[in-house]
Amino acid sequence: MSDLYAVIGNPVAHSKSPLIHAGFARQSGQDIRYEAIFAPLDGFVETAGAFRQRGGKGANITVPFKLEAHALSSRLTERAKAAGAVNTLVFEAGDILGDNTDGAGLVRDITVNLGHALDDRRVLLMGAGGAARGVIRPLLEHEPAALVIANRTRQKADDLQQLFASLGNVVSAAYGDLRGQEFDLVINATSASLHGDLPPLPKGIFASASLAYDMMYGKGLTPFLQFAQQQGAARLADGIGMLVEQAAESFFLWRGIRPETGPVIEMLRSSPGSL
Repeated sequence: MSDLYAVIGNPVAHSKSPLIHAGFARQSGQDIRYEAIFAPLDGFVETAGAFRQRGGKGANITVPFKLEAHALSSRLTERAKAAGAVNTLVFEAGDILGDNTDGAGLVRDITVNLGHALDDRRVLLMGAGGAARGVIRPLLEHEPAALVIANRTRQKADDLQQLFASLGNVVSAAYGDLRGQEFDLVINATSASLHGDLPPLPKGIFASASLAYDMMYGKGLTPFLQFAQQQGAARLADGIGMLVEQAAESFFLWRGIRPETGPVIEMLRSSPGSL
């Protein structure tokens, strides 16, 4: 019998996780089966429990259930505690381990795949929601010169600054406060790109050799990446690499094997209709 894994979400039909993990399994020779499971908005706990009863070994959790997965976990990794949300569950005998691999996936894509250093660099993180919170600790572990968190609602950025201040040089800001500043890395962790919008960034924020990174992805450049290109950002990247890298981190947690991500990233980018 193949070991059983799944992604649980609502919606979930669009998820690339089954394709990604099938690629990881082929290259590593792991005998697994990976499903996409739709859960009713009021039925996550029941859905996860039924999957576990069928022999599920672990699950990826996508929107809108990451907070419920956090609550369901009987143990949490340090990065899941810091993120306040769980995107990976490991079902063990009498135990459920909750982890969050998003930040590790982002950092690995930036530092390994894109070769962009974080240490002693000025980093701007746009957004103060769950996506932003989940990556702050892993970013700070690379000791940037400063991590500036900017948000439309300044108080939310202030709250994150206070929460993570002990881990590094974290600064909160409103978008207007960014005028006259330059950054080596600008990360869009807002949902603006999903709606074809752009956060109200001032001009001139991209330093020479800067990287503009959007956690969202799709066909063509997002509005943020279009803006970054116009403003002279040296490099542009979307969230496909992060998507694959966070999945690889889950795969490693489940199977003890770190798969090669490059071929899977290339597969997603080159497959017609995959994005």
